Amino acid sequence: MRWSHYFIPTLKEVPVGTEARSHQLSLRAGLVHMLTSGVYTYLPLGLRVLARIERIIREEMNQAGAHELFMPCLQPLDIWQKTGRDKVLSDVMIKFEDGKGRKMCLGPTHEEIVTDLVKNFIQSYRQLPVTLYQIQTKFRDELRPRFGIVRACEFIMKDAYSFDRDKSGLEKNYKKMYQAYINIFKRLGLQTSVLSADSGAMGGDVSHEFMVAAPIGEDVIISCDQCDFESGARDHLEEKQACPECQKGQLTKQAAIELGHIFQLGTKYTQSLGALYLDEDGKLKPIIMGCYGIGVSRVIAALIEVHNDEQGIIWPAEVAPFDIEILPLMIDHDETMLLSESFYQDLSEQGFAVLVDDRKESPGRKFNDADLIGIPWRIILGKRALSEGQVEIKNRRSQEVIKVPKDQVIDKLKSLLA
Repeated sequence: MRWSHYFIPTLKEVPVGTEARSHQLSLRAGLVHMLTSGVYTYLPLGLRVLARIERIIREEMNQAGAHELFMPCLQPLDIWQKTGRDKVLSDVMIKFEDGKGRKMCLGPTHEEIVTDLVKNFIQSYRQLPVTLYQIQTKFRDELRPRFGIVRACEFIMKDAYSFDRDKSGLEKNYKKMYQAYINIFKRLGLQTSVLSADSGAMGGDVSHEFMVAAPIGEDVIISCDQCDFESGARDHLEEKQACPECQKGQLTKQAAIELGHIFQLGTKYTQSLGALYLDEDGKLKPIIMGCYGIGVSRVIAALIEVHNDEQGIIWPAEVAPFDIEILPLMIDHDETMLLSESFYQDLSEQGFAVLVDDRKESPGRKFNDADLIGIPWRIILGKRALSEGQVEIKNRRSQEVIKVPKDQVIDKLKSLLA
């Protein structure tokens, strides 16, 4: 991709009214644009990051045996009335009447909808277990949208639902999803704390939250400075208190962002909506459910909060919008541009995602924008190095710069990215 033909509207100044580092950088780096409070457009660079995050999630969910579908955002309110959650979620649910006078809502989540779906197609124990998932937009009427895409009115979520005939089947699927989440966040470059949690309005008696420590987090992780003990603030433990696990270390508090939450729901929804199956003895029983969510768009903010410096974003390799950025500093110099094009073609053919900054901008502007958008590796074609038959390769995270003979650049990058 050539920058001059792409759409990356970077900003030099920090946008007014932004307090979170991730919010500032996502706007400045041209990842998103705010339409109105809590509502964002994902620009091409941000959409590439989103697509890479979704790819990782899909790979791990498919590996765990889940099947992808896509359910509607537009939902009849009467399904929600059957479970009583139209009242439980009334403060955030966006409700209206359509042109036919039907009471409708924009889905804040999909437990009711997926249960109604399964009710229509699964009648026998022979059809169980099954796990379904989607990556879908959710809508919530947030009174106080905060921190950009961290707490927004319209957001992207991965939600999965397991359906089993008994408790042991649910526990087996729950363990699969638990491990899939561990794998997902590790691949995303995020170190998570997994805490037992309150199921709240979702229902069920077992749930776990996947949290990432970040300054803007609205949750709290309490951890020990001497052992692996971690807990949530709801357990009424105090900072500097002795650790109840090892009795040696002291407890400290960290703000954290919740990125994932998994639940053993049981029969709360299947009983209310009549999702039943026939067992071997011909008896009707409610299907047993689990629910597994990840705030996909929120992951972008968490990644930026964790991976940044004073100059900008530092993307982990698996989620970066491009693998390599090429910076030709002398646009009017034929040798520079021919070499830049040669690198671009060769690396693209090798399967790397490459961005060439071919704009007629000053080297300073190009370097600043390169640091801001945070591509992991950079090829710099400068006058001095080229006069010596070399180009520079820079690692965005370590800031290390190495000089490489121009005919060895491709092989060197392949070994570095491997």
